[in-house]
Parts: sequence; C-alpha cells; structure tokens
Amino acid sequence: MKAVIKVGTSTLAHPTGNLNIRRMEALCRILSDLKNAGHEIILVSSGAIGMGVGKLNLGSRPSDTAGKQAAAAVGQCELMYTYDKLFSEYNHTVAQILLTADDLRHEDRHRNFENTMQRLLALRVLPVINENDTVATEEIEIGDNDTLAAIVAVSVRADLLVLLSDIDGLFTADPRKDPDAKLISRVEKLDDSIMALGGGKGSSLGTGGMQTKLRAAKIATGAGCDMVISNGAYPEKLYDILDGKDIGTRFIASREA
Repeated sequence: MKAVIKVGTSTLAHPTGNLNIRRMEALCRILSDLKNAGHEIILVSSGAIGMGVGKLNLGSRPSDTAGKQAAAAVGQCELMYTYDKLFSEYNHTVAQILLTADDLRHEDRHRNFENTMQRLLALRVLPVINENDTVATEEIEIGDNDTLAAIVAVSVRADLLVLLSDIDGLFTADPRKDPDAKLISRVEKLDDSIMALGGGKGSSLGTGGMQTKLRAAKIATGAGCDMVISNGAYPEKLYDILDGKDIGTRFIASREA
C-alpha cells in the first residue's frame, strides 16, 4: 500500500513548542516498521514554525510574516535533523522536499515533483514533505498541511491518506464543548451536512482545524484515495488503519474517479 501520513504540530510538539520526544520516537519507529512490511510511506510533516517558536523561546507563534518565516527557518533544521537521526536508527533514508503553491500550480514544476517522488520511492527513500514556510507568502502559500497532504496523495496516486491530529476523528459536534458529541466512524459522502461540521482553527501552534481536514477529504476522495482522521497521540494505531480497521473517521473514496 502507498500511504501518505500527515502529522500536525500538535502531534510533534508539546504546547510549549518544544519537541515531544517520546511521541516522535514512536512515530518514526512505527513508520519504519510499516516500510519494513512493504508499504510505501510518504510523510507530510508540520511543525517547522512550532519548533522554531520553541527553539527561539518566543512563547507564542509570531503573527507577522517575517517572524513566521524566521521561526520556520530555524524549526525546519531541527525537524529534519530529528527525522534523519530517528529514521537512520532503523536503516531508513529520508529526503526533504519543501513546496510552495506555485510548485503544484505550474504544470512543469508539478510534473518535476511527481517524477522526483517516483524516483525517491523507487530508491526506497522516505520523503518528508512540508510547505516552504521560509519563503511562502500569501500569494504562493498552500496555507495548511492538510491540503498539502491531500494534493501530495493525489499526485503520487496514494491508496490512503492519514491525517494525524489532536482529535480522534470527525464528531457530530465539537467534543471539547459538547459531551454528547459522537464520533462518526465512516463517511461515504461529503455532503453539505458533513462539510458543515468543520470548525475553526486547531492548536495555537498550528494552522489546521477540522475545516481544512474536510477540504482535504474532498480532494483525496474525489481522486479515488481513502482518507482517515486519527489521533496522533496514538501512532501505534497506524498499524490498524493500514489494515483497514475502524480507527478514527474513514472517508471513502469515489471509486469511479
């Protein structure tokens, strides 16, 4: 199976912005094991700005573009150093790919990205993809890594997209506010009633939220790729997710695509 796994800032970092070492070690160990089992894994990783905030002791995410870009420049180094170190322990090679919207919008550049991805996977490399927050401005930014992960999944013709977040899946209401909210384990059709369940922004260090995840589901399922939202606090659930078990919320692809 070819799977794109997206991890949010809330999965990789503590609320302080500092690295969640235990969780990141578990994630890299499990992804390495899934690769050992024969799966092709592509990782879309948030966390550059969040880690930069922690490393620079800023206290909170900058609101200005230059501040965010500076934090990303520092944090991306930390992020890739950690991935390289952890995956190397399990004899897996990682490659860093940083993208802007222009790279995906322009036909030639998009084709170059697809060709590079095909070659990396053929070489059994584990690509780690992030938006190029250091140079991205409003005109050329993708905006969130949920959307980026969905575009990547479509580009590489993945079988499955998994979004690891700080929530168990899609609920009938916001479970942080409504104790009667129930998990929706399976979504066959992304109709207006489902799309209306999207809330606002996610964690204070990230850019996503349920709204961006539902948009990602629309992109992925429309191109024939199933998508799962699951809680990144439990990376071991990836085993069951790739086995097709009911974990989190699974959005079923349009098979006619």
